[in-house]
Amino acid sequence: MKRDFLKYQTQTSPTPLGIEIDRAKGSYIYDVDGKKYLDFIAGVSANTLGHQHPEIIKAIKKQVDVYLHVMVYGEFIQKPQVELTKLIASKLPQNLQCIYLTNSGTEATEGALKLAKRVTGRYEIISARKAYHGNTQGAMSVCGVEEQNSAFRPLIPGIKFIQFNNHLELNKITTKTAAVILETIQGGAGFIEPKDNYLQKVKLRCKEVGALLILDEIQSGIGRTGKFFGFENYNVIPDIVVAGKGLGGGMPIGAFISSFEYMNTLKQNPKLGHITTFGGHPVIAVAALATVKELFKGTLIKDILEKEKLIRKLLVHKHILEIRGKGLMLAIVLQNKESVDQLILNAIKKGLLLFWLLFEPRAIRITPPLNISMEEIEEGCNIILDLLNQSD
Repeated sequence: MKRDFLKYQTQTSPTPLGIEIDRAKGSYIYDVDGKKYLDFIAGVSANTLGHQHPEIIKAIKKQVDVYLHVMVYGEFIQKPQVELTKLIASKLPQNLQCIYLTNSGTEATEGALKLAKRVTGRYEIISARKAYHGNTQGAMSVCGVEEQNSAFRPLIPGIKFIQFNNHLELNKITTKTAAVILETIQGGAGFIEPKDNYLQKVKLRCKEVGALLILDEIQSGIGRTGKFFGFENYNVIPDIVVAGKGLGGGMPIGAFISSFEYMNTLKQNPKLGHITTFGGHPVIAVAALATVKELFKGTLIKDILEKEKLIRKLLVHKHILEIRGKGLMLAIVLQNKESVDQLILNAIKKGLLLFWLLFEPRAIRITPPLNISMEEIEEGCNIILDLLNQSD
């Protein structure tokens, strides 16, 4: 199987982890040799409720027996899509009530950028350095890491970059700007939170010049920070929200969200302003619906901040320089890349799954399922501490 994996499946890095998966359940993944791994990655923040959550599985099986794909998005009325978008809208501010379901967060980014240009009649987009918004050419154009982009240029023109959290660069947002797109919490850059009301000031500047603020919540949304969407932590309301990853509870989905007035521009002049065949697929939609419903049952979202406190309390070590992020979107920062590589690879041997971040080589991702137990958190943190002690 490993030989065929390397031969027939296109590789994305020179050194894939190569764990051969047999099954997964709850907070654990099992390989074909029966070894159990505690999952502190959650499919890179995608498995919101862990693996094989019974409500998600039940919803999927029920829908499979009714119908699968029936028509391109937006033509037929399909209950899973309507119920999902209505529920999401009920949890959002009044200017974020109209939702376009896509196949991925990247596609949602593309839709959001098109929407901003359509609404404003402008084409300049401002993004942040070290941003990550996806990997299609449009999304790459607003990712501010040239090492990733240079091999694929030319990309989309009219893109400018600012430094996240640098208030002095906000004057680069002008009357030529269609939109500013930012991650609410920068992911690939190392889980960098906005500071000193940064997002509020960006929104104010956008309002002054008639630009739109797009917040990318692909990773920070769907409960991961202890709020349904991350922007709720920072007293700001964007004009457009981009979602993905955790919304599907392990199934592929994305969404861009705005006002009915703005989204209505996509249906005329030209009509079919943004189209997708499989976006809002009924099986994916019921999985997402079950995920969102579960999030708002009991104290699950509230408990996320308690789980963050426990991780911060336990992971105190001389080799940990800091812990960045919020909720269960955390990154532990070590002294150098070599220490990170060693810890991640040794943790796998000990049955703990950790992972890297794209643009911060000193950081290790901790993004477990949101319903991980306190005992499982302690188990994983103890493995990390034991390995750090062994590295002395």
